Amino acid sequence: MSVLTGKSRKVLKGRLSDIGRCLCDGARLMVGMPNYDTYVAHVRATHPDRPVMTYEEFFRDRQNAKFGGGGKGGFVCC
Repeated sequence: MSVLTGKSRKVLKGRLSDIGRCLCDGARLMVGMPNYDTYVAHVRATHPDRPVMTYEEFFRDRQNAKFGGGGKGGFVCC
């Protein structure tokens, strides 16, 4: 016998999905990879005159910022 009704299951499933999304976003930030969707929303809201980078450009830009490349500096080991 289940204690959860159909509506309760739907709410629980939605909350678990939200928690999973937050955990994934947190893990990405810990390794230095911001969320692309958050970036797009930010650029559109605060810099409507600027073009939005494609996902590939965004990924490359974040990698270069973290590890160096293109003369930007970044992480240097040894």
